[in-house]
Amino acid sequence: MKISENRCGLVLHRATASNKMAGPLALAALLLPGVGWAEEAAAVLPPPVLNTGDTAWMLTSTALVLFMTLPGLALFYGGMVRTKNTLSIFTQCFSITAVVTVLWSLFGYSLAFTDGGAANSLIGGTSKAFLAGIKLDSLNGTIPETVFLTFQLTFAIITPALIVGAFAERMKFSAMLLFMAAWVTLVYFPICHWVWGGGWMMTKGVLDFAGGTVVHVNAGIAGLVTALVLGKRKGFPYTAMPPHNLPLTLIGAGMLWVGWFGFNAGSAVGANGAAGMAMLVTQLATATAALGWMFIEWMVHGKPSALGLVTGAVAGLVAITPASGFVGPMGALALGAVAGIVCFFGATSLKRSMGYDDSLDAFGVHGIGGIVGALLTGVFASPDLGGVGFFKGLDMAGQVWVQGVSVLSTGLYCAVVSWILLKVIDLLVGLRVDAESESTGLDIALHGERGYNL
Repeated sequence: MKISENRCGLVLHRATASNKMAGPLALAALLLPGVGWAEEAAAVLPPPVLNTGDTAWMLTSTALVLFMTLPGLALFYGGMVRTKNTLSIFTQCFSITAVVTVLWSLFGYSLAFTDGGAANSLIGGTSKAFLAGIKLDSLNGTIPETVFLTFQLTFAIITPALIVGAFAERMKFSAMLLFMAAWVTLVYFPICHWVWGGGWMMTKGVLDFAGGTVVHVNAGIAGLVTALVLGKRKGFPYTAMPPHNLPLTLIGAGMLWVGWFGFNAGSAVGANGAAGMAMLVTQLATATAALGWMFIEWMVHGKPSALGLVTGAVAGLVAITPASGFVGPMGALALGAVAGIVCFFGATSLKRSMGYDDSLDAFGVHGIGGIVGALLTGVFASPDLGGVGFFKGLDMAGQVWVQGVSVLSTGLYCAVVSWILLKVIDLLVGLRVDAESESTGLDIALHGERGYNL
């Protein structure tokens, strides 16, 4: 990946594993004016040297992002399903973590973050399959490559885990494992390469600091397709299916909020000013989104709910994810408020009007929140609004257009491949549990255990 193909160091941190340009010096160099800016930048960049401060922060960030899935997301989703399905949610999150970890080490990291040669715009290569060449002293920028690849692994883990919320309480465990393994291979790894590994979206100038398209639009669209293909839960929407344990959900949401600082601020790949700003804007957007959802719900339904408050917070976390390295504090406040309001109507009115059963609002929060965040990144990245600026050569309209193309491309590719995978797996093993198992609950029917022995 050539230096002239990137806007600034805030984008370079997601480049190929062999790319050693990162940190404040790279950012300053890449913003040099004039025709020869690439050559000037290359001239002032020193050879890579391990930075213990950056490494310590990235070790912490990696743990925080894994903490978001286990136990954060498991608790968040687990509290929202019925008692008879709680353990199944935890089992799905744990098994996805294990499956993706193995696939990432075998070929995922290489496909996402190495040079794919003639096919590089679409997919990476196999030079680091089986983690070949990853040694004790291998560096990515100022951190060990072992830390970089593990940090990126945690993103690959949580993305398919988010899809669980769309099909909760009705999918076979065997089908879930097959779908997640195939989906992360054929959808996540390529799109990750498109945006962060030197693929075509990166060269076009998409701004996605921590995963608006790669993680949230991707997971949200896959969740919507899965919900449509599987069909509604037995009794939905006429049978009441309230969350069985909201305190668990609130605890999980709190863990997600804390872990998201690793998600966003860690995406600076260093203990630097970009990480500090990403942490600040993440907090601001999350707070305003939580309040936006709460006040709209209060006006519409007459009462503010605890579930609405934390769902709004997650919507804010989702929306600020692509923007966290590119917007300023006031842009974050505005973005969060918009996300909270838009996701409220997306997760309630849209689902009700279309009639699909997105069990835990995976599309309503992650899909819609990711779209809102990705598009508004192109607005609030403007220096006039406190942002760091657009991709080299683009104005606001041009950047919004690039953001829109990335959202549309991600959504279409993800939807088509997800639908094909689901249909194939349905033919092989069947997607959905039988009516008796669904009534009994997946805990007993699929795992022979109970989440609660009361």
